Amino acid sequence: MTEVPAFALLAGKARYLARGAASAIAKSPVPGPVKIGFLGLEGDEQADLRVHGGPDKALHHYPHDHYAFWREARAGEPLLAGLGAFGENIATLGLLEDSVCIGDRFRLGSALIEVSQGRQPCWKQGERLHWPALPALMVRERRSGWYYRVIEEGLAEPGDALALLDRPLPAWTVRRVFGLLIAGDHRTDPAALTDLAGMAMLFAGWRARAAELRALMANSTAEPD
Repeated sequence: MTEVPAFALLAGKARYLARGAASAIAKSPVPGPVKIGFLGLEGDEQADLRVHGGPDKALHHYPHDHYAFWREARAGEPLLAGLGAFGENIATLGLLEDSVCIGDRFRLGSALIEVSQGRQPCWKQGERLHWPALPALMVRERRSGWYYRVIEEGLAEPGDALALLDRPLPAWTVRRVFGLLIAGDHRTDPAALTDLAGMAMLFAGWRARAAELRALMANSTAEPD
């Protein structure tokens, strides 16, 4: 059984970025216990509900293990010395994209949460860290983080164990699925798209993306009339 402490739980309020768009990407540690509801941590916000938040993206987990890599790549960025630089709600050491799978169920405090998809980087992460190239680098390095849906609401506090209870899809790590759907790896593994398009535990938007990529590949390889 995988079990690591969630050494920080983080939340944030929406505020305006330099470009004029609202974002709650700036997260700060919260004391516990805090309620984990079906839409996320109590007191947390998402500004653009078209692409963030909702039942399938209730909690964002970004491995704190990656911070050392980003500090080396972006020396002197003060936000990388703390927590919440990537908009994460959960910070851990010891869980990475290649060791967490779609559909994994974890107990965190008294809440039950399930991995629903990887986190697709966006310009707001680059904006927050004054680093426009960051989203593309996150894709290249496969350092994406991931989202959870909440299966059972509950209470959690910093230091509570994040304990793996079930792994129904061991072949489908977050890193693999992210690579296939976001980073272009489907070109060398097109058969995987059929599996992803029908994967009930994968966020519906990513299932649709898998189906779209599958159709595009089929059209590109079809013989001309």
